[in-house]
Amino acid sequence: MDPVDPGDVADLVIRDADVVDGTGGPSYRADVAVAGGRIVSIVKEAAAAGCQRPRAWRELDAEGLVLSPGFIDMHAHSDLALLRDPDHSAKLAQGVTLEVIGQDGLSYAPVDDRTLEEVRRAIAGWNGYGDDIDFTWRSVGEYLDRLDHGFDGRGIAVNAAYLIPQGTLRALVMGWEDREPTGEELQRMCRLVAEGMEQGAVGMSSGLTYTPGMYAKDAELTQLCRVVARHGGYYCPHHRSYGAGAIEAYREMVALAREAGCPLHLAHATLNFGPNKGRAPQLLVLLDEALAAGADITLDTYPYTPGCTTLAALLPSWASEGGPERIRRRLTDEATAERIRHDLEVTGSDGCHGVPVEWETIEISGVTEPELAEYVGHTVAASAARRGESPWTVARRLLLGDRLGTTILQHVGHEENVRAIMRHRVHTGGSDGILQGSKPHPRAYGTFPQYLGRYVRELGVLSLEECVAHLTGRPAARLRLPDRGLVREGYRADLVLFDPRTVAPGATFDAPRTLPKGIPHVLIDGRFVIEDGRRTDVLAGRTVRRAAA
Repeated sequence: MDPVDPGDVADLVIRDADVVDGTGGPSYRADVAVAGGRIVSIVKEAAAAGCQRPRAWRELDAEGLVLSPGFIDMHAHSDLALLRDPDHSAKLAQGVTLEVIGQDGLSYAPVDDRTLEEVRRAIAGWNGYGDDIDFTWRSVGEYLDRLDHGFDGRGIAVNAAYLIPQGTLRALVMGWEDREPTGEELQRMCRLVAEGMEQGAVGMSSGLTYTPGMYAKDAELTQLCRVVARHGGYYCPHHRSYGAGAIEAYREMVALAREAGCPLHLAHATLNFGPNKGRAPQLLVLLDEALAAGADITLDTYPYTPGCTTLAALLPSWASEGGPERIRRRLTDEATAERIRHDLEVTGSDGCHGVPVEWETIEISGVTEPELAEYVGHTVAASAARRGESPWTVARRLLLGDRLGTTILQHVGHEENVRAIMRHRVHTGGSDGILQGSKPHPRAYGTFPQYLGRYVRELGVLSLEECVAHLTGRPAARLRLPDRGLVREGYRADLVLFDPRTVAPGATFDAPRTLPKGIPHVLIDGRFVIEDGRRTDVLAGRTVRRAAA
C-alpha cells in the first residue's frame, strides 16, 4: 500500500461482502468502508477494476457473509432491561441495533409517584418490578436522558426509540377508572402527548385489551392521535381483539387512524384462536383496500405461532378496573372470584379476546415469586390435573401469590396466518420479546434469525432481499429515520454480518435463552458490539428521538 494521508484512511473496511442493502433490491459484492460511525464509501465489485479499493486502519474479510443494515425490532419490551443489563445479548446477538419500546400502552413515562408505582406493579410480568432500578425520571424527556446516560455515562447496548404509552397517560390523568374523560382531562392528556413528542418520542402506543387503556373510546383516541400526527409521529395500537372480534378490531383501528389523519402501525398483527384459523386473507384485503384509498399503514409480526402476555391480562376489564390493588381484592372475594371464573371459562373475557379460555393452551413461562417456580413450563390445565384441583383454582393462586406478575405463553396461533401476513408489503419484524421469567418465549432471543433461517432459507416464504428490507429499510422508513436502515454512503454504520447458510435461532421453547448462530459480527455506530460471535464491552446505543415537527 502506497503512503497516504491518514485522513484518506477509513477506520474499517469490510472486504468482499455480499451486500443486501435494505431496499429490497438485488444483492451485490462490495467493499464497504466506515469512518466516524458512518458508511463513507461503497465500492462494488463491478467497479473495483477501475477504482482504488478503500483503505482502512482495520480490514475485515467478509467472504461468504451477507452485510446488511442492523435489524430494527419494531416491538420490544426492553424498557428496563436496557438500564439493568449492559450485555443485552438477547437482542445484540440477533443483529438488532435499534429497539422501539414503550409498547402496548404501558411503560414508565410520563408518570408521577403514584402512577409509577401502579405501572411497576401492573407490568411486572413484562419487565420485573424494577427494584434494581433508580427511577429518577418522571417525564418522557427525562426517561430518554436516563437511557442516554445508561451505565456510568457510557450509554446502552442498543439504540432505542420510544412510544408514549396511552394507558400510562390515562392512569396519570384519570387513574384506572372505566369512564370517559372530562374535557379538562382530555386536554391534559393531549398536552402530555404533545410534550412527549416534543421531547423525542416517535409516536404513541395503546394496549386496548389492557387496563386502563382499554377504557378509552374511539373519540378519545382520535383526539390523542391528532396530536401525534401534528408532531410527525405514528399510532401503534395493540387493538381490542386478536380473537373473536379480530377483523372488526383491525377495521376499527384503520378507521380511527384515517379519521385522525395519523399514520398507523399495527402491533404484533396476528390472527389467533380457533375462530381465526385461515382468516389472514380477510385482514390483508382490509389493509389493501385502505392502502389503495391513501391510508398510511404498516404492521409488525413475530415468526412464531404462540403468543405471550401476563396471566392477569386475561381477566375481564371490569375485574381490572381501579388498578392492581382492586384486582387483588376482587380475587380474594369468593363471590367476585366466581364471577371472574365464569367470564373467563364460559362467557369469554374481553381480556382473553372474547374467547372462553382454554387452560390447556396457557403455559406458565415465568413467575416473580420463587416459591411458585414449580408451575413454570407447565400448562394451567396440567398443573391442575397434577394437583387434583380445578384450573381456575391454580390460576387464582398464581395471580394472588405472584402479585399479578406471572407471564404466560398462549398456544393459540395458526402457521398459515403467520406466513400470509409476513409476506405483505407493509410488514416489518418485531419480537414482542418479554425478557422476564425463567422460561420466556423464544422470540425474545430468536425472532430475527428465525426469519432468516426458517422463513427465508428453509421455507422460502420470503427472499433474502425481501426479508432484510422487512427488518431494516421498511421499519426505518416508518420511524422516519433519515440515515438508518440502509447500507448507503453517509448512513449510520449500524451493520450486521451473517452467514446465510447457517444463520438460525438457538432459542427453543425448552431452552429459550440460547443465543443464535451464524451472526458473527454486529456494529453500532461503526463499533463492534458483537465480534467473532462474542459480545464486546462496547455500549454504543443511544436514544433515537423524533425532532418536533
